[in-house]
This record gives sequence, structure tokens and C-alpha cells, in this order.
Amino acid sequence: MPGFVSTRLWSRRNGSFLALRFALRELRGGLGGFYIFIACIALGVAAISGVTSVSRSLTTGIQSEGTAILGGDMAFSLVHRQADADELAYLSSLGTVGRVATMRAMARVPETVNQSLVELKAVDDAYPLYGSLRLSGGGRLDDALAKRDGVWGAVADLALLARLDLAIGDEISLGKARFRVADTIEMEPDKLDGGLEFGPRLMISDDAVEDTGLVQPGSLVRWTYRLRLEPNTTESRIAAIRQDAGEAFPQAGWRIRSRANAAPGLQRNIDRFSQFLTLVGLTALVVGGVGVANAVRAFLDAKRGVIATFKCIGASGGFVFRVYLCQILALAAIGIAIGLVIGAIVPFAAAGLLSQVLPIKASAGFYPAELGLGLVYGLLTALAFALWPLGRAHDVPPRALFRDDLGNGRSLPRKRYMLATAVTVGVLAGLALWLAADKRIAFVYIGATAAAFVVLMAVARFIMSAARRLPAVRSTELRLALGNIHRPGALTPSVVLSLGLGLTLLVALALIDGNLRRELGSTIAQKAPSFFFVDIQNAEKEAFDAFLANAATGAAIETAPMLRGRITDLNGVPAEQIRPDPSGAWALRGDRGITYSDQIPDNSTLITGEWWPKDYSGVPLVSFESGVAEALKLGIGDTVTVNVLGRPVTARIANLRAVEWESLAINFVMVFSPNTFIGAPHAHLATVTWDDGAAGDAATEREIALLKEVTTAFPTVTAVRVKDALDQVNALVAQLAWAIRGAASVTLVASVLVLAGALAAGHRHRIYDAVVLKMLGATRRRLISAYLLEYAALGLVTAVFAVMAGTAAAGFVVTQIMGLGFTFLPATAGGAAVIAAVLTIGFGLFGTWRILGERPAPVLRNL
Repeated sequence: MPGFVSTRLWSRRNGSFLALRFALRELRGGLGGFYIFIACIALGVAAISGVTSVSRSLTTGIQSEGTAILGGDMAFSLVHRQADADELAYLSSLGTVGRVATMRAMARVPETVNQSLVELKAVDDAYPLYGSLRLSGGGRLDDALAKRDGVWGAVADLALLARLDLAIGDEISLGKARFRVADTIEMEPDKLDGGLEFGPRLMISDDAVEDTGLVQPGSLVRWTYRLRLEPNTTESRIAAIRQDAGEAFPQAGWRIRSRANAAPGLQRNIDRFSQFLTLVGLTALVVGGVGVANAVRAFLDAKRGVIATFKCIGASGGFVFRVYLCQILALAAIGIAIGLVIGAIVPFAAAGLLSQVLPIKASAGFYPAELGLGLVYGLLTALAFALWPLGRAHDVPPRALFRDDLGNGRSLPRKRYMLATAVTVGVLAGLALWLAADKRIAFVYIGATAAAFVVLMAVARFIMSAARRLPAVRSTELRLALGNIHRPGALTPSVVLSLGLGLTLLVALALIDGNLRRELGSTIAQKAPSFFFVDIQNAEKEAFDAFLANAATGAAIETAPMLRGRITDLNGVPAEQIRPDPSGAWALRGDRGITYSDQIPDNSTLITGEWWPKDYSGVPLVSFESGVAEALKLGIGDTVTVNVLGRPVTARIANLRAVEWESLAINFVMVFSPNTFIGAPHAHLATVTWDDGAAGDAATEREIALLKEVTTAFPTVTAVRVKDALDQVNALVAQLAWAIRGAASVTLVASVLVLAGALAAGHRHRIYDAVVLKMLGATRRRLISAYLLEYAALGLVTAVFAVMAGTAAAGFVVTQIMGLGFTFLPATAGGAAVIAAVLTIGFGLFGTWRILGERPAPVLRNL
């Protein structure tokens, strides 16, 4: 009868409301045991909301400064040639036009040996149309660039003065002309528009370019015409202008950009980096989810008496589930709130730091959508890892609750809870995939994380099974350690899961970083040429070749004709309508270097098709790089249209070839048959490679000596020293590596939190064990030895798995995504093993020392 009355009591009231009331009453007792739970959720939510908010702040900053970054409302870029009279008249009819020419050149200090590669920028009187260029001396740009006493003025980055040991007022030679350094550049509004820079900026007047002799037919120079439109010009009007320009001048071959995509390269990099860091944050949440599951199991274990009482007075399993689900959600809400507060602060803190690295101002602010994303991720993670242990409590009878540990049963929860868990995990993964900028990388990352999670569970079970099946050993401490590994309620699954994911990620990132550095610093550096010489004119090519043969004795010298062209159509379909695989999308963006040859280039291997004969004179043919062709869905017989010097050239694909890009030799995506560009003005490219094994100071002195001789004899030829370029790339990689390691450390922190939580969850059982063993005569030393062996074994096995899984993940990324060679780095494995051992042994012994200090009497009274 009491059970019947109680059952009616539960059913008469609103079950959910009553469950909420009970949940809130129990929470009055405090948050004891849930601090790790809250910290895990807060850490992951803060990482995701903070990263996405910073990305949004940078994107907003780019958009708000789009006109200044681009230098106008619209920009029309041409390579090799200037706009003709009709094109210029059309642009002038739209608004104010400003012209900028950019190229690379060599700057030399007269009567000395000092010289440097510079990023040359020639500007007209209208520059800048938007923003403001500030000079360190505070003067006007037109005054600084003016010609006085027969010498043009120039302004430069401070780095150029330091590199050439110059002072304001000193002169430098540029091509065939001299310039006076009038001032240094403090702020250049459109600096991002230039892309990757290999030298410091040198800015001169547009009128001074002719005197330098650097601009010849086929010279690698980019002419950009910027438009300042009428105020309040809408984006729809800009889109209409873009379309009209394409229809009015279909053969112009210009690249058109607007203020809405002022820095597309930077935006893509921000999106990719944000995606990576978001996935890292999601991994931290998944690792933290293990802590959530541990906390829920320990909490329900401690509440077994309360749950038994509920059931004895008629409460259903569903009611019990709702009571503790409400408590878990309330606690998750606390962690989410903490994470959102931190995430909201991150953009303001990052704005100051990024201002020292990026030439744009991040628009720090409060971004509800990005914070909402962190909230959703945090809530889904808490549910995904809490539903399973909560569901297992549904059908446990009161007698089992009074006598046994809730978390030790092997039975699965009801199908409804298993289905709810599966759906929540699916939504979590689907959301991450849907929001990813690169779906392929996101899919691989999520799949790898899920696989690692499953394999870690299997590894934990294998360790427990192996420990159970090992023959008896004589050592009491070792026998006790093995028993602790496989006994019911053992810490093994929690330790292996928590540390395994975090260490796997760190090992993978460290191996990727190490292999990338090895490729750049040794493999590529050893294979790469010493120099690239650009803009060798046809008239001076024969003399230049003869000069190199004498000046670079013993070196391998390669030359190739070089033009720049932009892919406009594939099989008659405009390039802007094509949606290629992301791995090859770069080939359709901007201009590409192209060449022609009557034989297969070195560092290339024919994959399919045939090479044309030396005397071929039929329709234009082209050889396409196989990887890019696959991404663009091109094959033998397909047609490619490239705009070169304002003229469309359509060629049929005759063959596909693999290119050894890592050699940094003369390589091109497209190599045309020689008859394609008969009569077209162009320059030549040359490389010089010494392979006699010289290194260090001797190699450097030899290279610098050649550089000085070339720039003196051929002032209009641009020399790029490969070592300097690789040093810049290495510096960039180093900065990214530190940023990535910092982000990945969030996962390791989550792992440490989960490890600490797992040890705390097993605190009660450890106390009982220690007290009983001490009563049976075990000394503190022997107990510590047993625990030390247990934690060391778990840490070692986890490290072995992390090294294996991290190596596999890094190998896939390096070989399949980056296309580089992969080498296992033993130091990384040793580092992972040390980290795992220190964390597991350190936290384990810290908790054990407290346990061994417990007094036996209070514990024995409650057994």
C-alpha cells in the first residue's frame, strides 16, 4: 500500500517539475566532486568560443578595413602588361583611378658590396586612394619621392636600412638608376595586398620606373589599377561592375577584386587556422567528456543510498534519471558559463597580441553567434558522456544499490539511452563537420579522434585482461599493482583514455612540426638551388648564360622561359564556375607561372600520355601536373584556356606528369609546346645549384660573391637567394608551431584534469584498500611501491599507444596532405613517454600519499 500511494504521488505531480525540485535541493549541498567536471567543460567551451571569436574579430577587421587593405573599392590586376587605352578609359569612367606597380628587384649601395632583394612598389600621385601612409619623419609622400638634383627619392622599410647599413639621405642603386632614401615607412595601409614578401619594402614614384630599366617586355611586374567609386556605392553595384568589365573586355585577363575580398589569402589562412584550433578545442571537450563520465559515475556511486530510497518509496527509474540529469545539466551550465566568459574576453586580449604580428587591426567585440557555438558544443559534450552512466542507473534494483558499486555492473543501459547517446555524439560530430571550412580535413580529424577513442577503450580492456591473465608473481608489490589494474572499478580505462587522446595529439603535432622543419632545413635545403635569377631578358640571355658559366664554376645551371598566365576556362567552362577539390583550388586563383619546352623537364616523371616531338607544329598542347589535374578533374584530351599578355591561349592536354616540388627546382604546373608562344615577349628564369658538398661559411661566401657579381654586371636581373627564402619560411613555421603547441596544450590540460578527476573518483575505494592492507600488516613503503608500479605501467602503456597513434596520424598528414617524406623522430617518443610517466606517477602518488594518511578507525566503522 505505501508503494502504491507513493507511486500515485509521483504520477499525480508533474514528473519533470518534481525531478527538478529534488535536483535543486540536492545541489544545496555544494559542488563537491564536480570541480573537475566543471573545469573540463569550461576549458573546452572557452577554447572553442575564444578561437571562433578571435577568428570573427579578424574577419570583421579585414572587412571594415577592406578599402584600405585593397587600396580602393575595386582593383584590376594585370601581369606583364599595362592596361591599354580602351581599358584605362573604361576604368576612368567608373571613378578615380590609381595605379601601382609591384615587382622584386635588387637594391645596391653604390661603391660597396652591400645589396638586398627588395619588394619594389611604384605608386602614382593618387596613392593612397584610401587609408594613409605614414612616414617616420612625418613628411608628405610626394615630397619624399620627388626628383631633386637628378636623383629620385624613395622610402623604405626600416629593415632595409638596417640590412644595408644605410642612413636617411644615403643613396642606393636600383636597376640602372640611383635613388635617395628620403624616409622610412611607419605604416603602409595596403601592405597585405602584396602577399608573401621575401624582402623589405622599397617605394618609389611611378614616374621613376622607366629610369630603372627594370620593366621590359615579359618582365615579371604586376600592374594594379585601383578604383575609388562614388560614396555609398553598394556591393550589388560593385558586382555589376565586375560583370560588365568581364563582358566589355573578355580577353583582358585581369584579376578583379573588391573591398569585400580585399585579402582572400589571409582570410583563407584565418579560416583554416580557426578550423584547426576549433577541432583542437573539440578534442579537449571530448577528453573532458571522459572526466564528465567519471564524475557522473562517482557521483551516482556516492548517491546510491539516496537512489535506493527513491526507488523504495515508488520512484521509477525514469524519475531517478531525470533528477540526476537535471543536476548534471545544471552543473554543465556552470562550466559553460565560465567558459563563455573566458571566451568573450579572449578577443580583447588577442587584439593587442595580434597587432604586433598582423598588419590589420582585429575588431575585438562580443560575438553572440560564436559564443552560442561554444555553448552548444559544451552542452552536447556533457550530454554525450553523461547519458550512458545515467542510463545504467535506471534498472539497477535497490538491493544492488545498497550493497554494490553502481559503476561496476557490466550491463548496458536501455536502448533509449544508448540511442540518445549515439544521436548526441552524431549531432556533435555533424556540427563540427558542417561548420568546417575544409570538410575533408574535418572529416579525417573527427574520424581519427573517434578511432583513437575506440582504440583507447580497447587498449584499456586489453591491459586489464592481460593483467588478469598474467601468472602469479612472487613480488607482493607487483602482484598488488597488477590486481589494481584489472579489478572492478579500476582506474585503467580513465587513465588510458584521458592521457591517450591528449598525448596522441601532442605527438602528432610534434612529429608534423619536426618533419616539416627537417624537410625545410635539410632535405629541401640540400636539394634546392642556391639561387633563382628572374627577369633575364631575351637580349641579354646569351651573355648571362656565358657569365654564369664562368662565375659559377662547377655549379649546375638550368634555364627556362617564363611567363605568367591566368587559367580562365577548363573545357570551355569559366574558371569562376568550377568547384574543384580544395587541394587544387589554388591553381585557379590568380596568375600561375608557365613555360614551354620541347622535352620533359627535369624533376618531372611522365604519368600518362605522350610528350610532343621537338619539331611539333600542330594545335597548342600542354602538359599538366597530375595532382592538380586530378583536383580539377582534368584528363588527356581536355582543354585549358590561359590568358597570357591579354591574349587567350587554348591548349589540349597531351600528358600528365608528376613533379618533384620539394626540390625547389624549375617546376611548373603547366608546360606548353614551344609553338604555343612563338613571338610572345617573355623573360627567362635561371637557377644555380652547387652539389659539391660545401657548407657553412664557405658556401655562404661563395653565394654572396656570385650575388655581388651578377647584380653588378646585370643590374636589371633579380636574384633570389634560396637560403634567405627558406629562413623566412622556417621563421613562419616556428611561429605557427608555437601557436599550435599552445592550442594543443589545452587538450593536455584537459587530460591532466581528467586524470586528477579519475584519481579523485577512486579515492573512496583506495582508502578502503589501504586501510585493510595496513591492518593486515602492509607498510606504507610497500603500498607506495605497489601504487608506483601500477601508475608507471599505465603511463608507459599509454605513452606507447600515443606514440603509435600519433605517428600514424602525423604520417598521414605529412605524406597525404603535405606531400612530403615522413621520418619517425625518436626524441618525440621519449618526450611523450616522460610526460605520461610524470603525470600518472605524479598525480597518482600525490593522491596516494593523502590516502595512506587516513585513520583506520573511521573507515572501519563504515565498512
